[in-house]
Amino acid sequence: VQLQASGGGLVQTGGSLRLSCVASVTGKIINMVTMAWYRQAPGKQRELVASMSNGGSSDYANSVKGRFTISRDNAKNTVYLQMNSLKPEDTGVYYCYADPTTLGPFGELVAAKYWGQGTLVTVSS
Repeated sequence: VQLQASGGGLVQTGGSLRLSCVASVTGKIINMVTMAWYRQAPGKQRELVASMSNGGSSDYANSVKGRFTISRDNAKNTVYLQMNSLKPEDTGVYYCYADPTTLGPFGELVAAKYWGQGTLVTVSS
């Protein structure tokens, strides 16, 4: 499984960006309970920004509530993060996360957690 994130860039305060992350697999995904976005600002630990279950329930960091919206397209194994009213403190590398259960070569279920390569978001003041 590979997670490919895209959509980062440089934006001014108050601007918007939309991040996308596609989970690519060679086998069959049986289930993917959680898809999420984390971010890591310079000198800080990685933190959860938003997550969404395969049932559609979502959770947000307090700092982004009302400004960011997470969504996912289960048929495309893709998660999105719409970021509006961006602030300089939103600057960081954004990583997507997923926990797919796939069908192994012998018919076994293989559960694992994956991270994307990160996409840089820079918000200028």
